[in-house]
Amino acid sequence: GAGMMDCKTALTEAGGDFDKAVEIIRKKGQAIANKRADREANEGAVFTKIENGHGAMLALNCETDFVARNDIFRDFISKLANQVSEQGGENVLQQTLVEGEGSVESLLTEKIAELGENMQILDCRKMEISNGVHGGYIHSNGKIGVAVPLETDKPCDDERLKTLARDIAMHIAAFPAEAVNADQVSKEVLEKEKEVFTAQARESGKPENIIEKMIEGRLKKFLKEICVESQPFVKDPQLSVSQLVENTAKELGVKINFNSFAKFQF
Repeated sequence: GAGMMDCKTALTEAGGDFDKAVEIIRKKGQAIANKRADREANEGAVFTKIENGHGAMLALNCETDFVARNDIFRDFISKLANQVSEQGGENVLQQTLVEGEGSVESLLTEKIAELGENMQILDCRKMEISNGVHGGYIHSNGKIGVAVPLETDKPCDDERLKTLARDIAMHIAAFPAEAVNADQVSKEVLEKEKEVFTAQARESGKPENIIEKMIEGRLKKFLKEICVESQPFVKDPQLSVSQLVENTAKELGVKINFNSFAKFQF
């Protein structure tokens, strides 16, 4: 991926020794990566890979939208998603490459030198299920991605299940989504919202028993808005997402377990 003149200069410096020239270019790439490490990288893209019972998603940032749309960048993020799909998202930089030689970190360094911009793996996740399907959706701008595993109680590869998984992923991309259901919302988030609602309710000057009911009502509304299963389905607002899942399960004669998703966005 290095430029022609960089290769020529390295070969001259190495006295025609190809391996030594490659090492010179690698060191130059590391120097470029170190130099760009402090530069802001607010652009980027999300990529999903769905295959053989597991799904993977990765968010990679860069400095400009021009690079985020570059074919080299797109090919790189695809390779990284494949890496996560095969090896998981733990200590991804230290992993040995599934495609090629060296580590993920060394490849990242090479791509920073090649594209001339700071890049970082912002987040990555691998999801696995025994039976069922994964649904993936990337918004047209490449900056919002969602992966949804739907696990079934027995093997099911029906197209209607695949459509459901993708539709839920598309729905989550369009709506603010913090959890599948209320039980998954952390106590910290609830306490923070309760403080805000309490302060707002007390400003009304109403009696304490009324204030408590106001807070309870607002918390219920808040949970309904951020939990996917209670949201009106984006394609048919007459149905909630949980009702959509139940209806599809009945059609297919299987039990569908929808209890997790991954959503990355810039």
